[in-house]
Amino acid sequence: MEELQIGGRIGRLRRQRSISQADLAAAIGISGSYLNLIEHNRRKITVPLLLKVAGYFGVEPGELADSDEGRLVGDLMEMFGDDVFADSDMTNVEVRDLAHANPAAARAVLTLYARFRAGNRSAPVNREDEHEHFHLATDRIADFLQEHSNHFAGVEEAAERIRADIDSSADDFAYGLRVYLFNVFGTETKLASLPHGIARTYDRARNQLLISDIVPAESATFLIAHQLGQMAANAEIGALVAELPEGDAPALGRNVLAAYFAAALIMPYGPFHRACRDYRYDIERLGRRFGASFEQVAHRMTTLQRPGALGIPLHLVRTDIAGNISKRFSLSGIHIPRHSGACPRWNVYTAFLSPERINVQISQMPDGERYFCVARAFSKGDYRHNAPLRHFSIGLGCSILHAKEMIYSDGIDLNNPGQIVPVGVGCRICPRMECGQRAHPPADHRFRLDEAMRPESIYGKMI
Repeated sequence: MEELQIGGRIGRLRRQRSISQADLAAAIGISGSYLNLIEHNRRKITVPLLLKVAGYFGVEPGELADSDEGRLVGDLMEMFGDDVFADSDMTNVEVRDLAHANPAAARAVLTLYARFRAGNRSAPVNREDEHEHFHLATDRIADFLQEHSNHFAGVEEAAERIRADIDSSADDFAYGLRVYLFNVFGTETKLASLPHGIARTYDRARNQLLISDIVPAESATFLIAHQLGQMAANAEIGALVAELPEGDAPALGRNVLAAYFAAALIMPYGPFHRACRDYRYDIERLGRRFGASFEQVAHRMTTLQRPGALGIPLHLVRTDIAGNISKRFSLSGIHIPRHSGACPRWNVYTAFLSPERINVQISQMPDGERYFCVARAFSKGDYRHNAPLRHFSIGLGCSILHAKEMIYSDGIDLNNPGQIVPVGVGCRICPRMECGQRAHPPADHRFRLDEAMRPESIYGKMI
C-alpha cells in the first residue's frame, strides 16, 4: 500500500494530549528520533505503523491520513501565482510533485517568499516595515491555529474548571463572571464611557476592568471573559505561546488564546458540542442558547476537535466588504488564500448582497472536491446614534459528505448538478478559463487578445 506523509497531524494530536515524543515512540515501538523525522515529514509512515498510531490515539486511520499536503499545495500554487514567477512556467503537476516529494523544501520556499514580501528582515525595522512585520505575525498565528487544528486541550480544561465554579455560585452567567473576577482576583468590573474605538481597558493601579457602555451585551461578556483568560489561564497560554518565534507573534498569540479561553468559557465544550448535534449546527439558535453572537458561535464551531467528541471538520473565513480576508482556518480541506482575495464566486462575498440572511452554496473546486458552505454578512457598530458601521461576512463550510449534519442543507438536493457553483481559490491559480468573473490571467498561461472576439472576460482567451 502507498505510504502516507501525515507527520503534521500526528504531531498536533500528540501536543494536544501533552504526550512527549519519547512516550509516543515507545508506545508504538519506534525510536524517538524516528518519530521526530515522521512528524517533520522527513520519513514516510507505513500503513501498519499508521494503524498503531490511530489505535493509540483512539481515532480512525482516515482521520490521520488527512495530511497537510493539500494545504501545502494550495499555498505553493498561490505563491507561484505571484507576478514575480510569471516567467517560471511552473505547472500544477510540478507544484504537486514538489509538495509530495520534498515537503520540507517546499515549506522553506514558502518561508523565503514570505520574507521576500516583507523586505530585508536583517535591516532595522522602520515605520514602513512595521505593517509587514505584523502581517508576518498574523500569518504565523493563522498557521499556529492550523497546526493545532484550532483546539487547545489545556485552555479548554482551564475554562471548564472556572465555568464549573461560576455555575455553582450564580444562576446568571454574566453576573457570576463578574463576581468570580472580583472574588478570585479582586478585579472590579464597571461599564464606563471610554474613548472612541476603545472597547475595554484594564486599570492595573485600581484593579478595575472598564467595559465600554456602548458595546453589545454579548461583546461585553466576551471582553470580561477575555480578561479573565489572561489572568486565570496565563500558565496554559504561556506554554503554548512559547512555540511561537520572537517578534509580534507571541503578543498576538496571547490575545488569540485569551479569546479562545473566552469562547470556551461562554460556550463550554460538552454542552456546546451536544447542542451543535441537537440543533444541527443552527448558528442563530446556538447563539440564543449561549448568549453569543453569530461570529462567536461560528468561531467556536471550528474548535470542536476533542478526541471522542469531534464536531464537523469546518473551515471559516471572514472578509470585509473590500474583500480583505482577516480570518481564515480550514479543517474541511478547502484552501483559503493567504496573500490575496478569494474567488468572487464564494458565497462569503455574495452574502453582502443580502445582509443578515444565511446564504447557502454547494461549491466545487477545480480538483472536483465539493463543499457545503453557508455565509452571512453583518454589520458591527456601537449602541449610539450615528455610530459608524463596519461590514463583514463570515463563511463557514464543510465537505459535502457532512452537509446533511447541518440544518441549512434541509430542502436542498445535494446531488443535483444544477445546484453546484464552480469556484476556485484565486484567479492566478484557477484553471477555469470559461469564468466570466476572471480578474487576472492564470499564472501558467499567456495572454492573447483576439480583436474579432470579445469574451465575457478579457482573459477568456489564453494560450
